[in-house]
Amino acid sequence: MSEQTVVVAADAYDVVVSADYFQSYSVVGLLAVVGVLFVAVAFGAGRLLRPVVPTPEKLLTYECGVDPVGEGWAHTQVRYYVYAFLYVIFAIDSIFLFPWATVFAAPGYGATTLVEMFVFLGFLAVGLLYAYKKGVLAWT
Repeated sequence: MSEQTVVVAADAYDVVVSADYFQSYSVVGLLAVVGVLFVAVAFGAGRLLRPVVPTPEKLLTYECGVDPVGEGWAHTQVRYYVYAFLYVIFAIDSIFLFPWATVFAAPGYGATTLVEMFVFLGFLAVGLLYAYKKGVLAWT
């Protein structure tokens, strides 16, 4: 075995770590640096290449082609946030269904994962029923 090892001193004893371990993290770090550089170069190029011609019309607040009227502060009803919150909850819960389906297909896990999933879906149903009873789902 010609695998390189690195000895790292840790308190009173030495730990032997494989060089491949650090190489896998260096690839991830290199990809992160390349991604950050790509974004920085794109923003810099956009800033250098865009035309800058400020006019009074361009400095106005844009409201779908209509001149702005009144204050810039508008009240938003809470129900929109509740709908968004419910969507996020159920979207994230649906993400858990896909790994469950792969485990369910594995031999020896069928009955256990089926019971666990019905418990999970039961919690979701109780949450949805609670939201319905509170009138959150009524669009008025």
